[in-house]
Amino acid sequence: MLLLALDTATPAVTVALHDGTRTLAAADEVDARRHGELLLPAVDRVLAEAGASLGDVTGIVVGVGPGPYTGLRVGLMTATTFGAARGIPVHGLCTLDGVAYAAGAAGVEGPFVVATDARRKEVYWARYADARTRLGDPAVDRPADIAELVAGVPAAGMGARLYPDTFTGVRDDLPEHVSAAALAALAAERLGSGGGEEADGGTAGGAGGFLPPLPLYLRRPDARVPANYKVVTPR
Repeated sequence: MLLLALDTATPAVTVALHDGTRTLAAADEVDARRHGELLLPAVDRVLAEAGASLGDVTGIVVGVGPGPYTGLRVGLMTATTFGAARGIPVHGLCTLDGVAYAAGAAGVEGPFVVATDARRKEVYWARYADARTRLGDPAVDRPADIAELVAGVPAAGMGARLYPDTFTGVRDDLPEHVSAAALAALAAERLGSGGGEEADGGTAGGAGGFLPPLPLYLRRPDARVPANYKVVTPR
């Protein structure tokens, strides 16, 4: 097993190579405006550091979001292109699940929440029983609307850090952004336990399974066709 993992659903452009037991190489850079510029060079660096090539990879792991429209699609299109070119499976994982898995490695125990920045003064968030068990589907909300649900609960992710008055249990020792190394380790664990089937709809990812490599937006794109758009047709 040699898994190439990547995620561009948050400001982090993150890539990792995992052999089913450990992370062989990883690259992480935070830049919300340069996903397209940074991703492929990061893949090249990770493969070179591990002494591997794309031809050695047996599976792709990709974060499907939730995340902003443009950045999210960079990672998904790259992952599906690699998978099609190599004829290998592409395993989708909820990006929040990757943050939760890393939070577990950082020592969080018991129920906690993960929140990432959704812009528009909103957060993408989900609740977890533990690092591997999400309680329900991810959601997008204004922090004030979920204050009673998250107050005092340990919290990870940049979304929680942006709104400490709402996420009063936010912990500075927990990850801000997703890491491809965590996604790869989670995927390797699920594949090793036989949980390699894709989820049948929804966003929960099944009982230890994977999601299709399709974007999880949770809301409409920011871009809109102008209301008074003038259509010009040739005579």
